[in-house]
Amino acid sequence: MSAPTVARVEGIPFRLPLTSALAWGAHSALSAAEHVLVRVTLSDGTAGQAEATPRPTIYGETTASVLGILAQLETGLTGVAITDEVGLNRVRNSVVNNHTARGALDMALHDARARAQGVTLFDTLLGPNTRVRPSFILGIAPPEEMLAEARRVVASGVRCLKVKVGREHERDLRVIRELRAEFGPDVLLYADSNETLTPQSAPAALDAMREAGLMYVEEPLPARNLRARAELHAQGRLPVVADDSCFTPADLERELDFDTFDVLNVKTARNGFTDGLQMLRRAAAAGKRGMVGSQASTGLGTVHAALLSTQAEVTEPCELSFVLKLRDDLLDAPIVFRDGWLDVPSMRERCVDEAKLSRYRLA
Repeated sequence: MSAPTVARVEGIPFRLPLTSALAWGAHSALSAAEHVLVRVTLSDGTAGQAEATPRPTIYGETTASVLGILAQLETGLTGVAITDEVGLNRVRNSVVNNHTARGALDMALHDARARAQGVTLFDTLLGPNTRVRPSFILGIAPPEEMLAEARRVVASGVRCLKVKVGREHERDLRVIRELRAEFGPDVLLYADSNETLTPQSAPAALDAMREAGLMYVEEPLPARNLRARAELHAQGRLPVVADDSCFTPADLERELDFDTFDVLNVKTARNGFTDGLQMLRRAAAAGKRGMVGSQASTGLGTVHAALLSTQAEVTEPCELSFVLKLRDDLLDAPIVFRDGWLDVPSMRERCVDEAKLSRYRLA
């Protein structure tokens, strides 16, 4: 019996409200999760789906561009057997950039392939580390608001905070010190500078972050400053997480050549499963640690990121709790965090609630 083929690729835009805006970097902010549900339907009626998270200020993608790329790629994918991974990836990679569109399409194809075989992604992708330590992205806001959100998140079972910094160094340090004073060593802290420091200011800033008890800092310098980033990393002031500098496997090879980081942050939202697995394994082979990040994913994206987080190459807390910043979600049941951990197999039965999708769908 021949394998089913791709019959349709569609994008369904939706909008979920947040409890409060998420601000990061020098100017960026997010007031709602306006994402796209990517659905791949096969010739036998089987469907796989994933979440695309357009981020104009990061990748240059919009909801419209994601829908456009999906429509363009549907022509080449139609009629290709779902088991032909080489052929499917050839079509998917026939366009460059468009990271979240291609990443979501990759995950939806994986989902459809598993379901066509009578199994799920949990059967094909679940790794050995089934309990993962989640982190929460604490956006830039007035200090009292950041502390209030941190209290709410910690009360919800998360014990690691990724603190967005970079707009006002002294204020950032004050917030970090207040977080440390309130939660003590029970809550892990690290910072995300989103490329806002300079080669001149970074050494002292990293020293201060280390003294404040942070584990590491993500992208302290602009990605374009390759030599300065390599020099800063060589100083060994504070472990560096690579994110904006490592969008693709090719980017990773460059960063490994220049030895610019200690921890690789892979995001299923932009890398999918195919490139995500490849990058984690390549980084681990080079002696680097691994984490899985979030592009402010909602529930479905969180399930997929959590599956990648169970891989043996993932050694650090992973950004799996953005759902705590949503007023509602598309999943039929909430994701639950307990005592600083997420039990990934507990999400096996989670699925998209079609009534909720209809409610939050954008015209």
